[in-house]
Amino acid sequence: MVQSFNPIVRTLMGPGPSDVNPRVLQAMAKPTIGHLDPEFIRLMDEIKSLLQLTFKTGNELTIPVSAPGSAGMETCFVNLVEPGDKVIVCENGVFGGRMAENVTRLGGQVVQVEQDWGRAVDPDQLEVALKSHPDAKFVAFVHAETSTGALSDANTLCRLAIEHNCLTIVDCVTSLAGCEVDIDGWGVDATYSGTQKCLSCAPGLSPISLSPKAVDVIKNRKTPVNSWFLDLNLVMGYWGQGQKRAYHHTAPVNSLYGLHEALVILHEEGLEASWRRHEVNHLALRSGLEALGLEFIVPEGERLHQLNTVTIPAGVDEAVVRSQLLQRFNLEIGAGLGSLAGKVWRIGLMGYASNPKNVLFCVNALEAVLAENSAKINLGVATRAVQVAYQLSQNG
Repeated sequence: MVQSFNPIVRTLMGPGPSDVNPRVLQAMAKPTIGHLDPEFIRLMDEIKSLLQLTFKTGNELTIPVSAPGSAGMETCFVNLVEPGDKVIVCENGVFGGRMAENVTRLGGQVVQVEQDWGRAVDPDQLEVALKSHPDAKFVAFVHAETSTGALSDANTLCRLAIEHNCLTIVDCVTSLAGCEVDIDGWGVDATYSGTQKCLSCAPGLSPISLSPKAVDVIKNRKTPVNSWFLDLNLVMGYWGQGQKRAYHHTAPVNSLYGLHEALVILHEEGLEASWRRHEVNHLALRSGLEALGLEFIVPEGERLHQLNTVTIPAGVDEAVVRSQLLQRFNLEIGAGLGSLAGKVWRIGLMGYASNPKNVLFCVNALEAVLAENSAKINLGVATRAVQVAYQLSQNG
């Protein structure tokens, strides 16, 4: 007989999804109402306002797409890029490659600015590409590259694009709420994120924000948007602020309850406080991992606080270690992607999961499993290193 599914309680410290705040889970269990109910319309308006605060933008077109972050990416590209458009794509990991794939599928011309994996995008290389392609229409890059843990200088990259009359498309999937994101301050024209990272919400929604310049591009396209569901000309009729809503699709009502609660929690803490919390916990985790003898692949100064990518000790089967962490400790960490597959672990400290308890838990579990797998690590020093790091952060 088929029975109800009861998942094992895990500690999620991989590249996403992150642990969902219990308040969010409770919110998602509330009674479903209609997606055109006046009360739900009121909730939608609050979600828009909270997302504007989170992205630090006044963009009217700031909404959650009813699909995960990959659909948020496709929403931005499919609405903005037309056949023949030249798009400079900065690629320093898997997700920059997916941006390029979107452009190609839409009939655009990709100009790749390739960077070593594990490094931030080099502004000098972007500037060379902009000067070499004065007819480029867009610059696209990943702010926080989830496949490597590298953080790029979005402010500088956007400034260069603006100087060369290009609109910007920026992936903020892993950065939003975990480190500084300033859409208006940086001059970003289109951005997308996901609910399953530092917002600590369930997967399945993708917050996006588009500038008035980007909206003008969409409204003045020469060709129809190559997707019905993601066509923002249609979606805007449903998400319009304080006006009669046109039916577009049945919104995921309970998922939006969860996003609303996640945004309420974030702003109770404060944006800057959330960024600082992620930094403090990263520094403590870094101290513990380095005390064990693990090395980061991203240079200091280019590292994400919320996603830590470390090399695997010589002779260790990384998949075995991850499996043992999951089976014995109910702890999930992530494997490498692409050219880093089998070479690194990706350890997330995102949203609700970014806390001292998880930092110590992860370091101690890793030490135990690595020791049992005869890894050449430093035993008995990691916990103290974490504690010292937290003491320094309190004193600093």
